[in-house]
Amino acid sequence: MIDIKLIRSNPDLIKAGAKKKEFDADKIIDDILKYDVRRREITGSVEAMRAEQNAASKQIPQIKKQGGDASELMAKMKALAGKIKEGEAELGEAEAKQNELLLSLPNMPDEDVVAGGKENNQPLRYFKEKPEFDFEPKNHVDLCESLHLIDYQRGAKLSGAGSWVYTGVGARLEWALLNFFIDEHVRDGYQFMLLPHMLKYECGYVAGQFPKFADEDYWIQNPTTNDRKFLLPTAETALVNLHRDEVLEADELPKKYIGYTPCYRREAGSYRSEERGMIRGHQFNKVEMVQYTKPEDSDAAFEELVHKAENLVQELGLHYRLSKLAAGDCSFSMARTYDIEVWIPSMGIYKEVSSASNAREYQARRGNVKYRGEDKKLHFVHTLNASGLATSRLFPAIVEQYQNADGSVTVPEVLRKYLGMDVIRP
Repeated sequence: MIDIKLIRSNPDLIKAGAKKKEFDADKIIDDILKYDVRRREITGSVEAMRAEQNAASKQIPQIKKQGGDASELMAKMKALAGKIKEGEAELGEAEAKQNELLLSLPNMPDEDVVAGGKENNQPLRYFKEKPEFDFEPKNHVDLCESLHLIDYQRGAKLSGAGSWVYTGVGARLEWALLNFFIDEHVRDGYQFMLLPHMLKYECGYVAGQFPKFADEDYWIQNPTTNDRKFLLPTAETALVNLHRDEVLEADELPKKYIGYTPCYRREAGSYRSEERGMIRGHQFNKVEMVQYTKPEDSDAAFEELVHKAENLVQELGLHYRLSKLAAGDCSFSMARTYDIEVWIPSMGIYKEVSSASNAREYQARRGNVKYRGEDKKLHFVHTLNASGLATSRLFPAIVEQYQNADGSVTVPEVLRKYLGMDVIRP
């Protein structure tokens, strides 16, 4: 959520930031300011009436004590109480409408983030050269089927399109990736968390996914109660809620967490050729990193997250590129995002396996997460997140980039101790 004080002081700045994200916020901001003026007018009026009411409440006993008639003043106060109630109702309405409009505004992009959509994304660097083959390479779907790593048909039978089953060595390879990621993060001082998969509405609200994107998640309704929850789309949604409505001490920061969860996405499941196999699915595994920091440490934390995510892909020996996203390609809650995209040879395209993002104080304002600074005042923390990593596109990249002429796949060296083999053979 954007600070109303900033909107009041510089509405044109907020409008310009929204335009960079290809979001027309002009009318929304104008309406926010109208409701803000009205809300403050009503507040002033209600406070004046309450002051009059308080003064009268002291006068009435004195009048009665002196033998006077307080009936007229009491009647006046009864009418005033009705006006205060009406004013409070009107104030609640104005506050609710203003809050609804505030929630509809995306986060401000950082100043150095360029305007526009994904066509303006900027590749920053590449790792290794694209793999070259002296034989006719296979695509990951054929490789995974011939090596009995993935069962796509039975996955679709169990759960429909956009689902698969890891089988045998394939399941072990998936688990090896997750163990490798977790070991690396724990070694670097991140606290490992196993989180609930079913979350309350407030979690999506704080993360910035609700109310705007509530239709993109899977919802679960308890048939015997009014309890309704959603399946988390990423561990970030839970991790940024761990300290909701809490005040942290400055020496507690930064807080560094990792969470392993499956991720559940309704919008997945395209039938385009570039989405076949495991490239896009309704459920996939991911290890997520989240940090809570002081504002002045936020930029350094972002660079740390990017470096950690890159380092994992480098240790796997995969060709990838790092891209800085344009404002319109950053998600609703984020001020900046870098994507790590691995090369899928059979498709001739890069696919994102990690997004590192800085929400600044946007999520913390929604979740009321503060820390007590050295000045003894309360300040909002900054929240940051990065995939470390998602596996459903790494798996295809590994089998395609490491494939051999005989149909086997060489296991990346860092995974061999987990998998117990050097080569996966037909």
